Amino acid sequence: MPRQFTLPDLGEGLEEAEIVAWLVNEGDHVVANQPLVSVETDKAVVEIPSPWSGTIARRFGAKGDLIKVGAALVEYSEGAGADTGTIVGEVKLSEPAREVEAPGRAKGLQVLPAIRALARKLDVDLNLVQGSGASGMITRADVERAARSLTEAGPAEPLKGMRRAMAQRMALAHAQVVPTTVIDEADIDAWSKETDITIRLAQAIAAACKAEPSLNAWYNAEAGERRLLSRVDAGIAVDLEGGLLVPVLRNVGERDSADLRTGLNRMRADAAARSIPPEELRGATITLSNFGMIGGRFASLVVVPPQVAIIGAGRAERRVVVNNDQQVIHRMLPLSLTFDHRAVTGGEAARFLATLKSSLEKP
Repeated sequence: MPRQFTLPDLGEGLEEAEIVAWLVNEGDHVVANQPLVSVETDKAVVEIPSPWSGTIARRFGAKGDLIKVGAALVEYSEGAGADTGTIVGEVKLSEPAREVEAPGRAKGLQVLPAIRALARKLDVDLNLVQGSGASGMITRADVERAARSLTEAGPAEPLKGMRRAMAQRMALAHAQVVPTTVIDEADIDAWSKETDITIRLAQAIAAACKAEPSLNAWYNAEAGERRLLSRVDAGIAVDLEGGLLVPVLRNVGERDSADLRTGLNRMRADAAARSIPPEELRGATITLSNFGMIGGRFASLVVVPPQVAIIGAGRAERRVVVNNDQQVIHRMLPLSLTFDHRAVTGGEAARFLATLKSSLEKP
């Protein structure tokens, strides 16, 4: 009797995954734990194994399709064993990839029928057009101007994988967090040329968390509760071509520099290869973005709940400063601290930043 296997729960509240490649064909006989398909989540590319042995009668979805957790992945024609208990939700057909709403069918916009028809003819999505008419009404000139702009632009590229998930997480964070940013600079002129900037930053964050624990915390907005965490598990933002991943460097305050560097190198290599284990992307208590390695001085960064703080390190540069009433040229490191003002006071943030700076300024 035919039986369907659905996309199992992938953890971290993920609701869908994108099909990267099928590893079996219809008609193939598979055994339990044999990989069926590789899928991409916002965190990594993972393989989904067969929960039982049997013959694949049907595959649901093609490369690039988004499959919901609980939607059918494959159907077995015979020999399917007992359910392993990993399946989430009731069996149903997989949903097709979402389609962009047809041009001219924008909802809630003030558009005359003739203008809608013109938008369809010129392949202009009215959701992207800013109306210049009375009360924001979209005019013929608005549509024609948008059409000219689109001819000069590249083709529409639906966000997929990490980039799509990043957009969703950032939108959610923006809606939930009350962000406030404070900035300062650390005088790192005493650092040797061999100093590992990222590791020094991680260790300084651990020191600041010890002095001001309120920044190393999780906040539950629904319950109105915060939980201070004794161990510092620092998320380290890694810039990749397909988007952003944040592997977690565990127990930063209790490890030496060499151990931290070895761990960070391994996580970055795994992240670049999209093979990092999902558990290494979970449970950060505070995040570091060392964006100065690319460029920029200060930034207002995005705090991702349930965390309450993120530290940004800008591009270090030599500048004129006053030291012992004398003008000198020292190497300065810009620091930005963005925190969730629902759970952290301004005084707590300022004390954290002061300790962070003091720790970094030690030789």
